[in-house]
Amino acid sequence: MSELDLMEFIAKLGKAIIASDAITGSVLREAGKIVQREAKAELGHYQDAAGSFVAWAELADSTKAQRVSLGYTENDPGVRSGDMRDSIEVTVNHDLLTGEAQIGSDKDEMVWFEIGTSKQPPRSALGGALYRKTPEVVELIGSSAFGALMGRGVYNGAIPIISESD
Repeated sequence: MSELDLMEFIAKLGKAIIASDAITGSVLREAGKIVQREAKAELGHYQDAAGSFVAWAELADSTKAQRVSLGYTENDPGVRSGDMRDSIEVTVNHDLLTGEAQIGSDKDEMVWFEIGTSKQPPRSALGGALYRKTPEVVELIGSSAFGALMGRGVYNGAIPIISESD
């Protein structure tokens, strides 16, 4: 194995930082998509309690009647036209030191559904999805970090192993 001078070593570290930044962005995006898929799948189906998020209350009879009168199914909480479900998006923000994936909606109805109103109990789709999917997200982040350390995504797929005889 050839030795590196200081400038070559610094160049290699710079490439590693750039690769790390790319890996961070893709891992955050995939983690966000895991939660997004779960939240979208929850809408239309009553959910059990998840951590501090309470189980979804049954729709009121008046709400069921209103849904039917408008041409929707009677008892699919959170789904009428599908606009609210379809509005759930993932946004990733990161730099070399920090990062986050935001999963949410720009629809007021999603906020009201999530935290409740004076007339509607909370039915947390986003918070419940995050709670349920946290183990999967942690596994993704851990395996991605371990893979990066072990050479996955590194040029030629490997990190040189130095034995005592080298």
